[in-house]
Amino acid sequence: QVQLVESGGGLVQPGGSLRLSCAASGSIFSINDMGWYRQAPGKQRELVAAITSGGSTKYADSVKGRFTISRDNAKNTVYLQMNSLKPEDTAVYYCMAGVVAGHDFSEYDSWGQGTQVTVSS
Repeated sequence: QVQLVESGGGLVQPGGSLRLSCAASGSIFSINDMGWYRQAPGKQRELVAAITSGGSTKYADSVKGRFTISRDNAKNTVYLQMNSLKPEDTAVYYCMAGVVAGHDFSEYDSWGQGTQVTVSS
């Protein structure tokens, strides 16, 4: 049915940049809100950034001014540009999308598999 595939994670030095991408595919009727979450070892999963279908955005205080979320509705893709990365940003990053799919036209929260981001000297 609906699948989300992330790319762009990896190892980067403090102060560096990474750009994450997440593309949705399958029998999608529409996509509502999209977002990025992250989870570090021993910590709860937290919302990093979110964007509505109309382009309104919100960010966690810890990433404001450094991260930018955007989307391309024609490609069913959401991006996360991460600049001035810190060791505290090290985590597994997950893409999420609220999708309307299937024969019943219900909305489901669809999740990507997660991609590792490591910020280290």
